[in-house]
Amino acid sequence: MVSTASLSTKLVRIGAGLLLVALASIGLTLWVTWQLEGGAAAVNEAGRMRMQTWRLTSVAQAQRAPAEVAALVQRFDQSLALLRRGDASRPLFVPRDEAVAREFATVEALWQKQRPLWLQDTPPEPAQVLAAADTFVEAIDALVLAIEHQLSAFTAILNLFQFLMMALAIVGAVVMLYTGYMYVINPLAHLRQGLRRLESGDFKARVEVDTLDEFGQVAGGFNRMASTLQSMYAGLESQVETKTRHIEAQRARLATLYEVSAFMAQAGSIEELSRGFAQRVRAVVKADAVAVRWSDEASQRYLMLASDCFPQELVEEERSLLAGACACGSLQPDARTRVIPIHSHDEASVRHCARAGFETLVSVPVRLQNRLLGEIDLFYRSQASLSTGETELLDALASHLANALESLRASALEREAAVGEERALIARELHDSIAQSLAFLKIQVQLLRTAAGKGQDARVMSTLDELDEGLRESINDVRELLVHFRTRTNTDDIERALQETLQKFQHQTGLPAKLHVEGHGLPLPADVQVQVLHVLQESLSNVRKHAGAGHVQLDVFKGAHWRFRVCDDGAGFDALDASDDSHVGLKIMRERAALIGARVDVSSDPGQGTAVTLTLPPHPVTARPSGAPVTEHRLS
Repeated sequence: MVSTASLSTKLVRIGAGLLLVALASIGLTLWVTWQLEGGAAAVNEAGRMRMQTWRLTSVAQAQRAPAEVAALVQRFDQSLALLRRGDASRPLFVPRDEAVAREFATVEALWQKQRPLWLQDTPPEPAQVLAAADTFVEAIDALVLAIEHQLSAFTAILNLFQFLMMALAIVGAVVMLYTGYMYVINPLAHLRQGLRRLESGDFKARVEVDTLDEFGQVAGGFNRMASTLQSMYAGLESQVETKTRHIEAQRARLATLYEVSAFMAQAGSIEELSRGFAQRVRAVVKADAVAVRWSDEASQRYLMLASDCFPQELVEEERSLLAGACACGSLQPDARTRVIPIHSHDEASVRHCARAGFETLVSVPVRLQNRLLGEIDLFYRSQASLSTGETELLDALASHLANALESLRASALEREAAVGEERALIARELHDSIAQSLAFLKIQVQLLRTAAGKGQDARVMSTLDELDEGLRESINDVRELLVHFRTRTNTDDIERALQETLQKFQHQTGLPAKLHVEGHGLPLPADVQVQVLHVLQESLSNVRKHAGAGHVQLDVFKGAHWRFRVCDDGAGFDALDASDDSHVGLKIMRERAALIGARVDVSSDPGQGTAVTLTLPPHPVTARPSGAPVTEHRLS
């Protein structure tokens, strides 16, 4: 039978049984010891009585006073009374035995018979006294012998109990050892053996459960654990194989995404991008043909950007496909990747595909930020289906294609905006410098023609001088524009570009120019450097044209707010008129400064020179007109 008691219950029961036996043995031993102590005290008291008898005999023979004899008789009475009733406090009592009781009754009867002899008024005869004493002492000896016989029996019992207690200790130790072996050591040995088998790879190892105690519960848990491990190990190989296939599929998808992404990052045109994408997608999904279609802004037509292994006649027929005219190009705004079976060439929506021998069409929408841009059509000549992983891969590839095409479109718009900005910059520079000079020269030519027709030689020479001065000014403007457009910047530091600008200014004008730089600050972006250089060059151009200065200095203050200051000791002008539209150079400088969020301040008084200060914001960036980024432009 399987024991249902717990280990603690079993141990408590065994311990309680041993404790009860031990307590009983101890109690019996104490009782026997009590009896021995009481009997020994009774023997001592009987010995006193024997001594009192001889003392009483001695007093009677000596014919002492009756009072002394009476006192001895009273003590004898007290000793008999003490033996009769006992004294638990000492302890002292006569053992409860028939022989002892009989001898004690004999002593009491003999004493009651002799007591009057000792208390009579006339002293008894010596012979009578000795005979009475001998008789009484013999009775007391008989009582003592009876008590000692009883005490020897109790001593034997005590020895027996001591032997039994020793045997009980041995038996208790044996029982505890056996109990420990049966209920603790043996179950642990079985568990240890089972664990060793389990460690060696034997998942069939089980531990026999024959109890429901704690070790039985542990054994049951071990068996359940072994069963679980056995079942897990049995299916581990297949699980590892499945996981390996899954990881390999993931790796292949990642490799495909990486390869396609690397290709799209290097593609230089939409045609190259779409054609290479179609070839790679067809190879990845093992399709028989691929077509990449792009929709117009209204999603009314789908233009075939590229195809791979697609029949040429179908390419010609579906180069521009009307939305809804075929299964291809019939995407809804919320469409997802779907597999479309091509049942029969009689159906209008798929008759071209069926005629070409295709049986399955996979439509993959191309989206960018929830905006439908086009679709990827995969054609199979057999029945095909897509797994979840393949669907996710196609969606990811479509997303990469959308981003790449949008990036190419944005780059094209950026280049277009850059070209437009460059053209506007050249037009503005030409208008503000050479065009005005040419208009002036045209007026001078008309004046020259008029003066020549009237024969005004002095006027002709004066006009020729003005034409010569205007031509030199135009040549200087052209050279200055070339200097502007050939300016190169340094991404790390603008100081070298400023030195080159001042050197060109000195070479052009012959005026001494000094550069002073102080402070520390983060390098300016290249496009910001270009705008700063243009503003400073325009300021130097104004010095050349209008200031009549003898010395020019450029101060640069680096910091959170970069500051550039161009100072001259020229004629100066009224700064209150600085906002007048007639100051074309100042207007140009302020327009350029506005592109990078900077501010141009002019400080000047007539005859006191001029100081133009350009102050940059903490983090300057070039403005992006028409949504396109402004880049650095270099003209050679």
